[in-house]
Formats: sequence, C-alpha cells, structure tokens
Amino acid sequence: MVCYIAPSNVYQYRADLVNGCLFGLLNSSKIENQVSNSKNFDGILSEREIFELSGPSHLTSIDWTNPDHRRSVAACMVQGVYILERDRQENRQASEALAPPWWNFFQFDLHSQLIDDADSCIFGAIYKSKHPPSPHTPSYVVAFRGTLTKGNAFSRDLELDIHIIKNGLHQTSRFEIAMQAVRNLVGSQTSKSNIWLTGHSLGSAMALLAGKRMAKTGIFLDSYLFNPPFFSAPLENIKDPNIKHGIRIASSFLTAGLAVAAKIKNASQQRNMPEDSFLALAGWAPCLYVNPMDHICSEYIGYFEHRKKMEEIGAGGIERLATQHSISGVFLNAIGKESHEPLHLLPSANLTINLTPAVDFKDAHGIHQWWRCDQQLETRVYS
Repeated sequence: MVCYIAPSNVYQYRADLVNGCLFGLLNSSKIENQVSNSKNFDGILSEREIFELSGPSHLTSIDWTNPDHRRSVAACMVQGVYILERDRQENRQASEALAPPWWNFFQFDLHSQLIDDADSCIFGAIYKSKHPPSPHTPSYVVAFRGTLTKGNAFSRDLELDIHIIKNGLHQTSRFEIAMQAVRNLVGSQTSKSNIWLTGHSLGSAMALLAGKRMAKTGIFLDSYLFNPPFFSAPLENIKDPNIKHGIRIASSFLTAGLAVAAKIKNASQQRNMPEDSFLALAGWAPCLYVNPMDHICSEYIGYFEHRKKMEEIGAGGIERLATQHSISGVFLNAIGKESHEPLHLLPSANLTINLTPAVDFKDAHGIHQWWRCDQQLETRVYS
C-alpha cells in the first residue's frame, strides 16, 4: 500500500525562525569567539560546523510528535558526530570544541563515542536525553556519520564505502563495533521504543544494517536514515518515463524468474530462505530521506514507486517476489555461489523526498538540508 502526505509547508516555521534570529543575535559574542578560536575556519565549511551559524536554532521548542522536528533533531545528532571527529582531528578541546551545541541544544548529553579500531577515528555516538522518559521523546539516540573527505579518517571511510558497494559492510570491524553498541544499549533498556537509530550516507548504511538486524529479532527501532546508499544502475537519471519503466519491468521479471529457478534448484539444501528474512522486516518502517539529484540514494524513489506501477498493470505478485532479491544475488545463488543481501531490500519505509532544487551534487547529498525549514518535502508511506 502507498499513500501520499502533502508536501511540507515551507513557511510553517516563520515565527520560530524570527525567534531563532533573535537567539543568534543574543549569542553573537559566543559565535565570534568560536570563529576566532577555530583552527580550521575556511569559510562555508567552518560555518556549517558552528551550530549558532547554521543549525536549526529556530527550534526553541521541540514537538516530538512532529515528524519535521524529529527529522531536524536526528540530522543534528548526525552532524554532531561529524564535528566530534573534526574536533578530534583539529585538537579542538574544551571551549574550542564545536560539537557539543549540536546535541546540547536539544537537551541531550554525550553518553559515549564509537571509535574505529583501525584508525581510532570517531564514527558514531550515543546520546542520552536529559529529560525523563516519555512516549514520544527518545531516551537514547545512536548516530553514525558518513564519509569525511578531510583528515586522516578518509582512507578508512573510503574502504567502508567500497564494502557497501560489495554488500560486505556486515563483515567489517567498524560495523561489528556499531552492532555490539546497539545490542548492549537495547539489552539495557526495558523500553525499546525510546531508542533511535540515525545516520548519513555511509552512516545511514550502518544504521540501516543495524536496524535490519534488530528487526529480524522482533525489535523495531525508530530509524532516521539520510541519503542512504543504493548502488545500482542509475535508472532514475533516465528522462523518458516509458523507457525507465520498461527497464524496471524487464528487470522485475528477470529477477523473479531467477529467484524461482534458484529456489527450485536449492529446495533440498536451502533452509533459511531470503523470503523469510525479507518478510521478517515487514513490521519495521524506517524513515528514508533522499534527494532526486543525489545519485547515491535516488534509486530508492524508483525502487518503491515501481511496486505501485506493477500493481497497476496486474503484476504485483511478480514484483513482490522480485523486490525481495537482487539480480546479482539470485544469479550467484543459482550457480551455487554465496551472495550477501543488499542493504536496500526493504518491504516497508516512510520515504521523504526533497524536491527543492539543489545547487550541485554536494548540496543534494549534504546532511545540512535535512534540518532546514525552507525545503519542499514530500513523504510517501510504503507498506
């Protein structure tokens, strides 16, 4: 089933934005001190590191039932991890550190940092709310950053990016550290519903994989995934809708056919069917945030929308089978070789698309777009 939610009203925060501007003026001396003390002030990049200059300071009052507020907070928590690592690289400590406002503003404490065992970089963080538990407020947020192109973290991040392309992220030590942290946190809490997972790009792949692992055990964690990687042929870049739709239909029939053939061939040996694993995720609907101009994540748009089109032409059954597999995976299984489940295979999701024109790819892929209040967003619910 798919339903549409009207695009966000880009003016809904106008009054709050005025308050945010006043907040910024009252704190101008603090901003100036941060800029002058920063060892890495190089224009736009450093401005985006400083919460008072680029963060959603207009959100002086959080409505935790408001999906836009939840999105903004989750994105800021991810930005906090980015800046934690930049603070480490630049040796910015105490009053010079730029990361704390990204979680302090929303009344969270830094509970712990997640450190990569290969290069000692900070790739994740666990935040703890300062407020008593409530039905809608997260008690903990587990956040993962994406690839940093500056500093000594880049080579390790790039290595992880390659593992995502090869569907091998689950085999990396960084993911094992992340997964163990999530398991330990979940195990220590009586209420699992107050734990959030969030991440951006590479970090969203980490959060998605961790969320899928937990969902398969029956624990559904609220997940906010920004620009999640979806590596496949870039069909969304095809302008002609008929050609694009035709390719997707052919791909669905081919994938479904290979899946049936592999299932028949391996019926006597196969015990844990991919279909069972896929259906176990049906009750979990992570929030995915994508930009059509970002080729790293834009295929999610076609992936989910194609299901609706297949239902309309009477091929819903074919698509339901095809969407549980990838062509490469079923082909490898058919010839008796091991394959790993691609990250993007999901039965349900709340997909939010940023329809605001992006300046370039960097703008379309950036985390900053997701806490801004001037974006034209459309949310589609798939189940």
